[in-house]
Amino acid sequence: MEINFIILAAAALIPMVMGFLWYNPKLLGTVWMKETGLTEEKMKSANMPLIFGLSYLFSFFLALALQGIVIHQWGVFSLVGGNPEAMETGTAAALMAEYGDHFRTFGHGVLHGALTGLFLVFPVFATNGMFERKSWKLIFINVTYWTITIALMGGIICQWG
Repeated sequence: MEINFIILAAAALIPMVMGFLWYNPKLLGTVWMKETGLTEEKMKSANMPLIFGLSYLFSFFLALALQGIVIHQWGVFSLVGGNPEAMETGTAAALMAEYGDHFRTFGHGVLHGALTGLFLVFPVFATNGMFERKSWKLIFINVTYWTITIALMGGIICQWG
């Protein structure tokens, strides 16, 4: 199994593209700003090159982690300790011969990405949001953004990664 860094780099762009759309004032940006307490002045004072640079780096980390969630064959690879030669013999080879690239579709990746959003992102955001006394509206805006984003990333990584 090889890591396809080009696909991961492409998938890492999804959060930025989705963010431009989701948090645009014409969609949910105005509501999001109100719920967070941000103002136009505060938004303009941010170091945007640093924010976008780090956001892309973190998105790449997320894409790297998603690979193991959405591509089942990585589970087989982990069973042999990440040894590529062990994939050619024994149980790992039999599993790969039987299943090969089964479930390597965009839709399958979207499913696992969406489940990751529901069962990983939602509990984390909801717990933090409750302790930070954030509104449920803000929690759902952010969780829905990340669930859709991770679902799209999962689809791309599963299909082409």
